[in-house]
Amino acid sequence: MKLLITGGAGFIGSAVIRHIIANTADSVVNVDKLTYAGNLESLAQVAASDRYAFEQVDIYNQAELERVFQEHRPDAVMHLAAESHVDRSIDGPAEFIQTNIVGTYTLLEVARAYWNGLEAEGKAAFRFHHISTDEVYGDLEGPEGLFTEQTSYAPSSPYSASKASSDHLVRAWQRTYGLPTLITNCSNNYGPYHFPEKLIPLVILNALEGKALPVYGKGEQIRDWLYVEDHARALYKVVTEGRVGETYNIGGHNEKQNIEVVQTICDLLQQLKPPVGAQLAARKADGTPLTHYSDLISFVADRPGHDLRYAIDAGKIERELGWRPEETFESGIRKTVQWYLDNLEWCRRVQDGSYQRERLGIAEA
Repeated sequence: MKLLITGGAGFIGSAVIRHIIANTADSVVNVDKLTYAGNLESLAQVAASDRYAFEQVDIYNQAELERVFQEHRPDAVMHLAAESHVDRSIDGPAEFIQTNIVGTYTLLEVARAYWNGLEAEGKAAFRFHHISTDEVYGDLEGPEGLFTEQTSYAPSSPYSASKASSDHLVRAWQRTYGLPTLITNCSNNYGPYHFPEKLIPLVILNALEGKALPVYGKGEQIRDWLYVEDHARALYKVVTEGRVGETYNIGGHNEKQNIEVVQTICDLLQQLKPPVGAQLAARKADGTPLTHYSDLISFVADRPGHDLRYAIDAGKIERELGWRPEETFESGIRKTVQWYLDNLEWCRRVQDGSYQRERLGIAEA
């Protein structure tokens, strides 16, 4: 197949592309606007493949999308392009409305016109796979219960509301126009190449620099953590084997409180790269040396509308497609921490913006 993947330079999108190029005979067209979260360095290992092509295109740009579809003639679309950071959506929701809602509408219309023009065989085989989030469901009130594919939508943030809107658009285009769509809703992803504003990479990198490790509220929020390479395998399963019109929830079977996640990272760093007391001593208010990375944990005011608990029932994808996560949280988080320790130069280039400046041809200061 030839798969057109939007947002392929992002965290999850790049994992999907690396998986496809490494493990299948399929070709990929990566369509990405290259916002701050899009990093082509995450695709360095596949960039030279003759089965990989890149198009720097905003999914809001209908004319450019039409050109990409006509030039590359994809057999399926995997739509991952999205603004995804909740805090940013609270501070500035407009970009989330533009990309996640209007951009999805534009992509659906271009895909529909392209699909309608295919010969019968290509039309029957074509798929539009929309990748979404468990945050569209709101939160779970107590320690019991799981999100299923039948859970009602109750988004809490501008981000999750925009993703819920895009889910509804995809379902409407399937029901009204017959466009062969699939939707997946996933739990919190983590793993290599995650942008450092997110919780796990932020904690790792802050800890290594002796900076405060900010935790919202008391850190009691519960999330189901999914290793990104497990997610990539699941997404490929769905686009190749899933039933048209269906939704599949994808979870890691790893519910953890945020404070547990942060403490686990601190413990792993303590084993893998023990802190140097003299280097970190100045970070402690009383002037005494820091003996453990967990000394850096700092509780901060909770963000508005913060959901307490997300948890996914991933039974449907296991029953129908035979997918289960391969990584436990313990194995996945160890791999993740070690990856960041081994790739601090990638992190530095993201943190100082040089990954963007070089792409734009701007000289280092």
